Amino acid sequence: MEFTLGRQQTALLEVEPSMLPIDARDLNEICEQTESLWKELRGQRIFITGGTGFFGCWLLESFAAANRRFGLNLSVTVLSRSPEAFRQRCPHLAENPAIRLVHGDILKPYTFPDGEFPYVIHAAADYQGTDDVRRIVSSISEGTMNTLEFAASHGTRKFLMVSTGAVYGEQPPLLDQIPEDYLPGAEPRLTRSVYGEAKRAAENLCGVYATNSFECKIARCFAFVGPHLPMDGKYAIGNFIQSALKSQPIRISGDGTPLRSYLYGTDLVAWLLTVLLKAPSLRPFNIGSDQPISIRDLAAEVKDSLGSNVEVEIMGTPKPWTPPAQYVPSVQRAYDELGLKQTVTLRAGIQRTAEWHGRNKNSE
Repeated sequence: MEFTLGRQQTALLEVEPSMLPIDARDLNEICEQTESLWKELRGQRIFITGGTGFFGCWLLESFAAANRRFGLNLSVTVLSRSPEAFRQRCPHLAENPAIRLVHGDILKPYTFPDGEFPYVIHAAADYQGTDDVRRIVSSISEGTMNTLEFAASHGTRKFLMVSTGAVYGEQPPLLDQIPEDYLPGAEPRLTRSVYGEAKRAAENLCGVYATNSFECKIARCFAFVGPHLPMDGKYAIGNFIQSALKSQPIRISGDGTPLRSYLYGTDLVAWLLTVLLKAPSLRPFNIGSDQPISIRDLAAEVKDSLGSNVEVEIMGTPKPWTPPAQYVPSVQRAYDELGLKQTVTLRAGIQRTAEWHGRNKNSE
């Protein structure tokens, strides 16, 4: 079975193949896990930035499914710089009557919609495809400020800041899992830390705006797998799945020792919704899996999960006495305080992701 993400540039629009909906099994699982939460959103309006990427597609699919299942009369407004590109890629979402696409930019607040939005999800961070650290910082800081200003003046009660585990900087070798109260000092000499530091500053902005009537929730997100994850970009697990589907060798550019962990999209949505609706204001929660796996073992897991016989090629050589880099969260706070748990195993997540991409290839 072969899968290719085709991309063709036009003068005004990046055209991508239309994507099929997420499998009904996944959406049913989300609705079952979150059934008690939806009553708060009945008849409400939600505003989302970053609503057309991996996180956004999962959220929109889930909102549409819950609307159908529970008769919520919920409406979602999505700010997008390229509504037509999203309409091309996800017509089933763009044409859903409960979803409204607004052409706009988080750096241009005058493009934001009118009306009251009791719930705002800020998931945008326009830094993809650039190494310009100044643009990264301005996009995150100004974009967050603009969205908070919008929320403060448009009747928002609950605001979800989709942050990142990068706020913790490099994970110390002796720390197996990063807890929410671990916040090291910034290292200004490391430009690679700019993204995490900008997100940490954006979290601080939430503290400036939060009031008794305007709650700011903080979700620090790690690594994920599932439909809509880019298969030809910077995400190792996406690249590995695509290589296996195309019967090509799985190549690891490094030595394969770094440790990561992955949460499937159904759990991602359930955790984000729970943080938005149930978490205390300004108390951050890690969103991810606490089950580590090395990049080398991840490649083997993808190969085995998909029944593939492709070769795994590791280009680098481990350095003696050098501990592996880690990026693994502690999610004990989410378990203890919000009752959350991981329900989909990594193997099942890999298989479901591959099946969805396979269906999309077969539908072309």
